[in-house]
Amino acid sequence: MSSYAAVLRTPHAARTFGAALLGRLSYGTVSLSLVLAVKDASGSFAVAGTDMALFGATSVVLSPARAALVDRHGPRRALVPMAALYAALLAALAWATARPGAPGALLGALVVTAGACTPPLGPAMRTLWSQLLPDRRMLQRAYSLDGVAEELLFVTGPLLVGVLVTYAEPAMGLAISAALVLVGTLGLVASPVPFPLRAARVGPKSSTPRTGPRPLARPVLAAACVGLCLGGLELLVVAFTEDLNRPGAVSWVLAALSAGSAVGGLANGAVSWRSSARTRLPAFCGALGLVLALAGLAPNAYVLAGTAALAGLFVAPALTTAYLIADETAAPGDRTKAGAWVNTAVNAGSSTGTAAAGLLAGSLPLAACFALTAAPALLAAVPILGANTGRAREGSRRLRPEPGP
Repeated sequence: MSSYAAVLRTPHAARTFGAALLGRLSYGTVSLSLVLAVKDASGSFAVAGTDMALFGATSVVLSPARAALVDRHGPRRALVPMAALYAALLAALAWATARPGAPGALLGALVVTAGACTPPLGPAMRTLWSQLLPDRRMLQRAYSLDGVAEELLFVTGPLLVGVLVTYAEPAMGLAISAALVLVGTLGLVASPVPFPLRAARVGPKSSTPRTGPRPLARPVLAAACVGLCLGGLELLVVAFTEDLNRPGAVSWVLAALSAGSAVGGLANGAVSWRSSARTRLPAFCGALGLVLALAGLAPNAYVLAGTAALAGLFVAPALTTAYLIADETAAPGDRTKAGAWVNTAVNAGSSTGTAAAGLLAGSLPLAACFALTAAPALLAAVPILGANTGRAREGSRRLRPEPGP
């Protein structure tokens, strides 16, 4: 833990990180608040589910474009208008859903526009971490701490909403989400840490590798595969516990997954790895896939929970390492967009994995469904390992002495 204390003792780190977490707590509270508020206003779970899907789709798909604006114009000129518009739209949704009978078209328009304006506070904070901590080992610890804290926010947010709706209307959750994101964003942009701007690059060509499709494809592919596994696992856990007539065990299994991920993330950040991030990433993906494949053989919910905790040990390390590789391959003025691509891949993969598992669970045995859900992580390790092996062989040929005369 001393290594994490050293991260937070870095000048301006605790202040900047705290503001970013406050704003990102909004992402943990808004989803459940939105579903409950729209359902109360429309009287339909179908409308609530559709609006939530639209919100998630626009938020995820447009995330790299919004991050590119932050890279181009900086947090003050890009994040503040986004956060202000996003907060205003959430406040408008809170007003529209405060009474029943709100028009579905109005709710849908507000939801889609709000999703399109979601400020990329997570990618922006990771860019600031790379400015705060030029040392790669310290940056790994910061990314691990950031990832674990973000996961805890997504667990804490729905719990706070659950407490709130016992005393107030769900629309109040939307209003609180709006306040959180606005206050957190203003605190983040007030940080004195310099933000690397793409437009500020002048002079001769830098030796720093630019963000390109090939280098960035590796961490994005790995993140998408992890998302596919996680999305499929959540639905398969529901099916598994229903087969056992223990639907209440779902929360415990998923809590074990989150707990394992938190432990794995903290351990990954505390270790001073000798191997490179490009070597560790396929190893984490392969280990995650192997454990998930074995989860389908669990005889009861207790063993499944233990297996989920074991799988979680590799989730946060895999995602943290993917973010590190994206940061390494990005030019200084493209780091936010590179991190946003990884984040988009995780979220898109999770949604796709849930849909695919839903199709598989109705036609195949659960053990086979778990194995197929684990396949993306196992396959992700193959091309990345192949690329690393080829690079190592090329390096050995370069280092081999030339034959003498």
